[in-house]
Amino acid sequence: MTQPAASTSAIYTGHVAHRRLRPRTHAFRYRAYWLLLDLDDVPSLSQRLRLFSHNRWNVFSFHEADHGHVEKSNLREHLDAELRQAGVELGGGAIRILCMPRVLGFVFNPLSVHFCYDAEGDLRALVYEVHNTFHERHSYLIAMPRSADQVSHPAIVDQACAKRFYVSPFMTMAMNYRFKVRPPADDISVVICGDDADGPLIVASLAGTKRPLTDAMLLRQFLTLPLITIKVVAAIHWEALRLWLKGIRLVPRPAPPANAVTIVRGREISVGE
Repeated sequence: MTQPAASTSAIYTGHVAHRRLRPRTHAFRYRAYWLLLDLDDVPSLSQRLRLFSHNRWNVFSFHEADHGHVEKSNLREHLDAELRQAGVELGGGAIRILCMPRVLGFVFNPLSVHFCYDAEGDLRALVYEVHNTFHERHSYLIAMPRSADQVSHPAIVDQACAKRFYVSPFMTMAMNYRFKVRPPADDISVVICGDDADGPLIVASLAGTKRPLTDAMLLRQFLTLPLITIKVVAAIHWEALRLWLKGIRLVPRPAPPANAVTIVRGREISVGE
């Protein structure tokens, strides 16, 4: 079977956007870029590229400890184990992560997405890894349905789950997430709609266009958007200040979930349906 598009690592350049609908409207849009990294190819990328390294400092780098939840195993082994718990066997198929790299040693990824393929190249699961500014992370693992009418390379992946992890101090925990994802090809997009008991509350999205992962393109991104990972954290706090000035009340932070990974079985919804 033909492998899915974007079978090699790449850069995606585009933007991230966010819109809150109530009780006060609030919106922003920032330019951004992400790396799509095949976890099995990362060591060879580190050897091929001068500006990119694996698990060590460089202008750009990817550290496995920045992702996943098990420090003593490598990220690929960790994800394979979590997928097996969810009943998904990849048989050595590719796992590709969409994330921001470390830039000059610093990184913060509000969201990383793992695209998990089996040996035949079929998309079998997505793992949405969320980080908050309290140094916590949590993942939602959602398998693809394996029905007869399910296409192996869907143009759009439509998934949903109940919120389990505290992210924004301005949003309650009693929410649902709805994910609409265009898997990596010439373009990529991730749209997350957040609903509470009163209906739609937020829409967050990222979208990008594929570029080759070369030293020249890395340098171009560094010069175009220098220190982007620091700017991400600064932007989060700036937008939080704007929300606070608009009178949006703070929601107390609960303890993180007991399990670092939420395995979603079926279309799990907690409120509104």
